Amino acid sequence: MKLATLQALHASARHNLAHTSRRSLATEAHTKRRLASDAYTDAQQSTNAAVSTTPVFKLPERQRRTLESALRVDQAGELAANAIYQGQMAVLGRDPATGPLIQDMWDQEKKHLAVMNKLQLQHHVRPTLLWEVARLGGLGLGAVTALMGREAAMACTEAVETVIGEHYDDQLRDMESLPGDHPSVPLLKNVIAEFRDDELEHLDIAVENDSQRAPAHALLSTVVGAGCKVAIELCKRF
Repeated sequence: MKLATLQALHASARHNLAHTSRRSLATEAHTKRRLASDAYTDAQQSTNAAVSTTPVFKLPERQRRTLESALRVDQAGELAANAIYQGQMAVLGRDPATGPLIQDMWDQEKKHLAVMNKLQLQHHVRPTLLWEVARLGGLGLGAVTALMGREAAMACTEAVETVIGEHYDDQLRDMESLPGDHPSVPLLKNVIAEFRDDELEHLDIAVENDSQRAPAHALLSTVVGAGCKVAIELCKRF
């Protein structure tokens, strides 16, 4: 083998090792630092006013609708995200390279859904009437894209997380109208920001794992992204 080829292979290996190390360090830091959502998973916080009370009954109609539609669609979105990863794991779970990636992202989504379920109860928000549609749709999307191959599964994640990241950004802007003097509101905003960052991390993972090499990537991304946007609007209303 030529010297230049060996040097290129060694450089590539060093780059991959450095990238893996950075990812591991970032994951470890995420695990160790105190997160806003931990307030909903820590039993010692259960009597904290920020996680046990709501301003919803004292809000003007417009603000109440903002809060209710946000939590309704977010809960449905996290349900669908869990189902997507469940479908992908059913197909690709035994793949030694892809299975652990999907499992890590799924584990984060499980926490997201658990927290959203508690937020829905805390703020007395009716769940979406499209609960089963969201679950089955996500499960089908995850399984079908995984059957199309590893790259298509990652392209699905890229498209979904792009839409969800933008959606959470829009929500944070809408929530500026909510009263900041109630302890639940700043915590809610911090949880939304945390989940947005998690979703964008999933997007980065998908891109780093060849999502854009999927067959008909542009078409697949457009279809999945458009479907997500329609689902968001429907779940806000129903």
